[in-house]
Amino acid sequence: MIYQGKAITVKPLEGGIVELNFDLKGESVNKFNRLTLSELRAAVDAIKADASVKGVIVTSGKDVFIVGADITEFVDNFQLPDEELMAGNLEANKIFSDFEDLDVPTVAAINGIALGGGLEMCLAADFRVMSATAKVGLPEVKLGIYPGFGGTVRLPRLIGCDNAVEWIASGKENKAEDALKVGAVDAVVAPEQLQAAALDLAKRAVAGELDHKARRQPKLEKLKLNAIEQMMAFETAKGFVAGQAGPNYPAPVEAIKSIQKAANFGRDKALEVEAAGFVKLAKTSVAQSLIGLFLNDQELKKKAKKYDEVAKDVKLAAVLGAGIMGGGIAYQSALKGTPILMKDIREEGIQMGLNEAAKLLGKRVEKGRLTPAKMSVSYTHLRAHETGRNLVCRLLLEK
Repeated sequence: MIYQGKAITVKPLEGGIVELNFDLKGESVNKFNRLTLSELRAAVDAIKADASVKGVIVTSGKDVFIVGADITEFVDNFQLPDEELMAGNLEANKIFSDFEDLDVPTVAAINGIALGGGLEMCLAADFRVMSATAKVGLPEVKLGIYPGFGGTVRLPRLIGCDNAVEWIASGKENKAEDALKVGAVDAVVAPEQLQAAALDLAKRAVAGELDHKARRQPKLEKLKLNAIEQMMAFETAKGFVAGQAGPNYPAPVEAIKSIQKAANFGRDKALEVEAAGFVKLAKTSVAQSLIGLFLNDQELKKKAKKYDEVAKDVKLAAVLGAGIMGGGIAYQSALKGTPILMKDIREEGIQMGLNEAAKLLGKRVEKGRLTPAKMSVSYTHLRAHETGRNLVCRLLLEK
C-alpha cells in the first residue's frame, strides 16, 4: 500500500500502475471535505515520491464517483475574510494542479455521478473513461456560486468555450453519450468493463501508444480563440444567459465573465481569476440563501426518510376548506393514488375545488403525463355534521 487514509487509498495494481481510490469511511457518498482534500494532498505527494509508479487510475469505492464539495462546510468557510477564503481556495487548487502535473499518465474511471469537484477531479486527469450509466456536471450555479476547483479553467480548454458555457451556466447533469460527444470523456463503456478499460488506457499511455503530456497541454495554456472569436463567443453568451437567468441570479453570467477574463492566461494565472470571482459570489446574499435552502432540503429529506420507515399506508386523506387551494391539495393526493375528502361549509367552495383539481389533472392528460382512463373524478355530497351545512367531496384518481 502506497498510501492509506480514511477517505483515500493508493495501492499498486500491475506494471507500475497504481489505483487512487476514493472511499470516504462512514459516508454513503464521496465528497471533498477537509479530510478528503488533506488526504488527496498526501496521496499525490506519496505518488510523486515513489519512483516505481508509472501510471495512476482514479476510482471510487462507492456507487457514485464524487458528488462534489461538502456543502455543509460552505457556511463556515464563506464567513472567512476574503483573503483567507481565496488563499484556501488556491491551496485546494494547488492539490489538483499537482495531480495534473504528475510525470506519469493519469486516468479517471467515472463509475457514477461526478458533480462539481468530482468532475473537476476528473478534468485534472489526462484521460477519462465513463460508465454508460454515469452522469457528470458542474451544478454550482444552483447554489449561487460557480466551479471553484478549476472547472471554469479546464473545461473550456477541453470541450471548447461554447460547450463549457452551456454546461457551467445551466448547471445540468450530462449523460455519458453527451459527455463523449463534446469530448469531456475519452470513452464510454458498460459498467462492468470500466475498471478494465481504464487499466488498458493507462497501460497504452505507459507504453507510449498514447501521449499523455500532449493530452494535458491544452489545459495548461490559454484558450485557443483570437480576440474577435472571444468577443463573439463571450458577449453573445453573456447576453443570452443574462436573459435566461434574470437579475437575481448572477452566478451564470459571472462564470462566463471569469472564463473570459482568464481566456488569455495559462492555467495557474487563470485559476487565480477563477478564485477571485468565486470569493466574490460566495459573499453574496443569493449564495447564502440558496445554500441555506439546499441544506434545509437535505435535512428535511433525512427526517422524512426516518418517518417513512415507520409510517403506515395512508388509505384516506382529507382537506378542510376546499376552493382553489384545497383543490390543488386534493389533486396532489389523488395523483399519488390516495383518495381524499374535501370539506367546505359552502357548496360553491366544493365545486371550485373540484374544478381546480379536474383542471390540473386535465393538463397532465394534455401533456401526455396521464391517461384519460386514470383521470376519474367522482363528486359526492355527503353529510358531515348534524347541521347539514357541511358538504364533502370525494376525489379519487383511479389506478
